[in-house]
Amino acid sequence: MATPDYSFQFGKFNYICNNVMLTLCPLVGTDDGIEPVCYSRNVRLAETLIFQPSTLIIHLIALIMTAIMIYHIRSKYTAVGRKEIIMFFYLYMLVTIMDLLLISGIIPTASNLYPYFTGVHLGLISATFWCLLLNGFVGFQFAEDGTPLSLWSIRLSSFVVFAAVTFVSIATFNGMSPFDKKNPIALWIVFFIFNGAALLIYVILQIVLVVNTLDDRWPLGDIIFGIVFFATGQVILYVFSVQICNFAKHYIDGLFFGTIATLLSVMMVYKYWDSITKEDLEFSVGSKQNVWEVKELLGEDEMGGNGGMYGQQHQGHGYGAPSPAAGPYGQSNYYEERY
Repeated sequence: MATPDYSFQFGKFNYICNNVMLTLCPLVGTDDGIEPVCYSRNVRLAETLIFQPSTLIIHLIALIMTAIMIYHIRSKYTAVGRKEIIMFFYLYMLVTIMDLLLISGIIPTASNLYPYFTGVHLGLISATFWCLLLNGFVGFQFAEDGTPLSLWSIRLSSFVVFAAVTFVSIATFNGMSPFDKKNPIALWIVFFIFNGAALLIYVILQIVLVVNTLDDRWPLGDIIFGIVFFATGQVILYVFSVQICNFAKHYIDGLFFGTIATLLSVMMVYKYWDSITKEDLEFSVGSKQNVWEVKELLGEDEMGGNGGMYGQQHQGHGYGAPSPAAGPYGQSNYYEERY
């Protein structure tokens, strides 16, 4: 059998899978897939062999952090694009769960279900990038945010992307004509070009939005940090994984740092969205604005005029008699003084 060519080639995962263990690597390139030169050592837990234990921990942390971000997004009841952006984080959470199950070996590569779970995983990744891209248009208000048109256009189109990529992935893994697992051009284009283009367009749209519509330029810093985190993670993942693995004596590899970088870039997406959206406190559920007004009113009652009801008695106005600065029921004329 001829030795596979592991040099970088358009449309082939040989070079990438030779450096880092992706979920699709056991299913493409050759009949037996492609195994990386160096990867993180496994551990045995409850009679189960767990692969990439360090990356598994990062996945668990990512799930916790994503849940926290979703909670904060849901608490901003009147923020622009709240319902749209939360779909992106739900999709990222699903991607993380699938990645956790496949990378760790909880769903073993020898299982007949592995190709189908991997196809779903790749479909979710592309749907996540697509959802992020469509969120990039929300700030331009082509469709009013929160309306059925805005929400269902994202939901339906993301589902179409998910279904299409899942089908292409499974067809490639199973060698359904015209797809070929030894030459997975369509899957390569989706994985790198389609997903990369969606991310690039989103970044450009947000830069245009900040520069043209916002007075504050600080959100550009969130965008820059997000780009740096993501790009750094991709370089470490695909270029330096073997060197890291050898240096760390197989305890960690590039997948560990790539997962961390992806989480940080997703957190920057949240930080950016949070920085450009302001909640309308007048309609915010649970707002504490009225509490501060009550305290201010009480303060004026005690300090203004003749010192309040009990002070009036000592000032000669009689118990309960209104002071000159008080209203008909003895309260301080708060609205006149304020306005």
